[in-house]
Amino acid sequence: MSVKFALMALMDTHPMYGAQLRAEFEERTGGTWPLNVGQVYTTLGRLERDGLVESSGIPDDEGRIPYQLTDHGRTVLHHWWDTPVDRQDTPRDELVIKLALAVTLPGVDVSALVQQQRTATLRHLQDLTRLKRADATTAPPDQSTPTYDLSWHLVLDHLIFADEAEIRWLDHVESTLARAATHRQTTSTAAPYAPAPSRPLSAPFLAPRATSDRSPR
Repeated sequence: MSVKFALMALMDTHPMYGAQLRAEFEERTGGTWPLNVGQVYTTLGRLERDGLVESSGIPDDEGRIPYQLTDHGRTVLHHWWDTPVDRQDTPRDELVIKLALAVTLPGVDVSALVQQQRTATLRHLQDLTRLKRADATTAPPDQSTPTYDLSWHLVLDHLIFADEAEIRWLDHVESTLARAATHRQTTSTAAPYAPAPSRPLSAPFLAPRATSDRSPR
């Protein structure tokens, strides 16, 4: 996940210790993806093991030793900046998994599930929209807005777009379920279908081979 690269990007500015990395990460992303110090130090341990970071060896006034990028770590980080995010590795989405299972298992009211999720997502979208509106009214009219505010607004916009896309997808799920239900009703009330005579399993499914006209000698 990008947490390790985010920590590496922060250490590329200057050496930092674990709690400082955590605070910087959360401030720059608006606290959207909170980290705990244990997770940060676990990640730092892996980065140090892989030769991407190293201890600076110089403790601060409170005895905390910051970490800094190695030359190899800086090369890896620059490669990350230059490489698009890979969308081939699809992350697991709990809602998608939930609905995929719901339509295949008995006893689940899929329509109610969709309605409940749409209500929750709409509520979350409204909260985000109010938050963005409040930020817009308090932002200074000039260009003195801190860079951290810009990063938070980018994150906030992403969350809003994601909620809007999820609502559109839930609408699509609902219409798909309605069409499937109509199709089942039509199929069940239609005249019985007389299937064609079945072919033996040994019969080829492709066109038969061409046979020779000549009779064996």
